[in-house]
Amino acid sequence: MSETTIPAMADRTQQRNWLPLAAIWLVLITVPIWLPYVGGYNALASRVLVFGLAAMGLNLLLGFTGTMSFGHAAYFGLGAYGAGFVLRYWIHSTPLAMLAAILLGTAAGALFGALMAKRTGIYFAMLTIAFAQICYYVAYSWNSVTGGYDGLRGFQRAPLHFGPYIVNIRDNGVLFYYFVLAVFAICTGLMAMLLRSPLGRSFIAIRENPRRTRFLGIPVERHVWISFTISAFFTSVAGGLYALLNNFADPTALFYVISGNIVIMAVMGGMRSFWGPLIGAAVFVTLQDYISSMTVNWMSFIGMIFVAVVLFFPRGLLGFIGRRRRA
Repeated sequence: MSETTIPAMADRTQQRNWLPLAAIWLVLITVPIWLPYVGGYNALASRVLVFGLAAMGLNLLLGFTGTMSFGHAAYFGLGAYGAGFVLRYWIHSTPLAMLAAILLGTAAGALFGALMAKRTGIYFAMLTIAFAQICYYVAYSWNSVTGGYDGLRGFQRAPLHFGPYIVNIRDNGVLFYYFVLAVFAICTGLMAMLLRSPLGRSFIAIRENPRRTRFLGIPVERHVWISFTISAFFTSVAGGLYALLNNFADPTALFYVISGNIVIMAVMGGMRSFWGPLIGAAVFVTLQDYISSMTVNWMSFIGMIFVAVVLFFPRGLLGFIGRRRRA
């Protein structure tokens, strides 16, 4: 092989890596243009991004660190309540609402993660469910603060102020979609930088072989706790956006069904791929919206589709597409 052939092959490989990324962002940026022509609407696109971010946050723990959590609804729901508390009881500010969502969800993730870090396997997974259910029952029972079963109502997202300019995101229209997309872009950029860092590489090493990673001198339990906390951070951001999307926060956002849905999205799209959970969220949310409009038994159809994906596409939809491209 000549010296000129190697750089040419490297350039082609880099081009192949950039093309899918450019295609994903082109689709996301142009959603308000083409979505009405396929029967969609802006609130649905915002919901896809919200759950896509939640699934990508979980995937940082599940797909890249190799640790299962069935309780990420806790940080999703706490993020929603954090944003709702600020808008309902304190100040009418969307940035402060998002900050409160991040602080509440991440603090809970750091606390619960520290208590679970030394557990592995099924014990870790069961503890995640237990802590999530504790949060659910607190929200369900604390009527004077959370609204109990009826949820936290009476708040609305506030316009964004950039000096003399005001961006009105009160409607579930184009401006709010681009606000969600901007937050999504910042979070995915941070996530990509993290996974390329030495800390991110240590997460992948723990996933591949935790015993050998420990022999290399890496404190596995501490890194699992860090991964869990960062995962809770991104999931709480998604929860805050969820509250802004609905102008509402209720205990069902903390329920284990939401945790299961987020896991399904990550697995359906592809756990070991960066963008797989977003693809899984797009498929799940779109099918949920379409099928639920026709039958109350929509969960049965979603379950059958999920079983089919697991049986015939074990690497997820994006993993299957990537394998076909390499072939």
